[in-house]
Amino acid sequence: MEKSLRAARIATFGFFTLNGFVMGMWVVHIPTVEHRAGISHAVLGWLLLLLGGGAFAGMQLVGPLTDRLGARKVVPASAALCSAALILPGLATEAWTLAVAMLVFGFGNGCLDVSMNTHAVQVERGYERPIMSAFHAFFSVGGVLAALVGARTLSWDWSAALTLTSVSVFGLVVTVLFTPALLRPEPAHAPESRDGTPDETGAGRKPSPADQEPSPADRLSSPAGRKPPRAKTPSRIWALAALAFMLMLCEGVANDWSVLGLREVLDAPAATAAFAYGAFSTAMTIGRLLTDRVAARFGPVAIVRYGTALGALGLTVVALSPWIPLALAGWTVFGIGLSGSVPQLFSAAGHADQGNAGVNVSRVAGLGYLGMLAGPAIIGPMTHFIPLNLTFFLPVVFCVIAASAARILRTGPAAATPAAEPAQVSAGSRPA
Repeated sequence: MEKSLRAARIATFGFFTLNGFVMGMWVVHIPTVEHRAGISHAVLGWLLLLLGGGAFAGMQLVGPLTDRLGARKVVPASAALCSAALILPGLATEAWTLAVAMLVFGFGNGCLDVSMNTHAVQVERGYERPIMSAFHAFFSVGGVLAALVGARTLSWDWSAALTLTSVSVFGLVVTVLFTPALLRPEPAHAPESRDGTPDETGAGRKPSPADQEPSPADRLSSPAGRKPPRAKTPSRIWALAALAFMLMLCEGVANDWSVLGLREVLDAPAATAAFAYGAFSTAMTIGRLLTDRVAARFGPVAIVRYGTALGALGLTVVALSPWIPLALAGWTVFGIGLSGSVPQLFSAAGHADQGNAGVNVSRVAGLGYLGMLAGPAIIGPMTHFIPLNLTFFLPVVFCVIAASAARILRTGPAAATPAAEPAQVSAGSRPA
């Protein structure tokens, strides 16, 4: 394996960890920031929507930008913006200044999310085997580091402004250190079939003079060498995005309702209830570290199909369990089942079209992020009509739908798909 490719992989691990660390430091300091700004929980809830809205806007903007300029340029700029914007919440003293801070910070996070995932797809293409899940695992590692560092600085009575400014400077230093190792943009290729034969559009055939010479219409649509207008996003990408919405909604439910579920439904002590989220997040991290090997052996379809089915089983146990230990086991199984599914969707979107990888990843990441935000918003109102544990059957249904629709990953390119049916991979990649 080329030394530059290994360095790029390490750099990508670094950016994923940095993103998780920066976001985790913000989460740790939410109560402090809320107190400093003098706002209520209700106002904070509305401001957090601005964080999500800014992230979604950043994702949609940076996708085409990454395709045009390359992840090597966009990832460092996004990481610098996300790190620098972390200062703003710590300095906010009123609701309106915190609102601006949330919007800018969310925008930077959305830009970094899409650009680093697009670069991860490029690195995965070079390795020609699944490695995406490990990148996402290191995002979780960054969150764990943030919890440890944040707990220490809070015990030292550091102000939010001092801590977040220090983390911001640290993020800028990490960005400078890892940027030189990022890969340069790849030349875009038309997709070809798995056996290297031309596809239905003629990819792989020797170009004719007519192909090489642009038509007058092309010259008009692409003045000064600019790219022609980008084609519409394929329906398959929207289907992957819909699956990301459902599965990340399931993750959001675990993040926001797992602890409360154990407290209210099973009357668990506060310390014991905290283990519900701990079991889920630990299982997610370990599962993502192991998923790539399983995906290389059995393929992404199996990861999504059987993983989400296992997740549905685990959450069903949580919803129906009358015992705390059994519920904790259910959250663990739920985390293991979901751990590898979302990274497979990101990978499939990025490999579907090398020339529009950034745009496709932004579609999947954007809808997935909306699903993460929608989980608490949907479950909360449902508790007015049915018990909290029964609301968990909504994400169970979404897991079942994802398991049934997993076959959609088979028809597109992936780093390693062992399915016997023909599928397309990006030109320049060897069949898995």
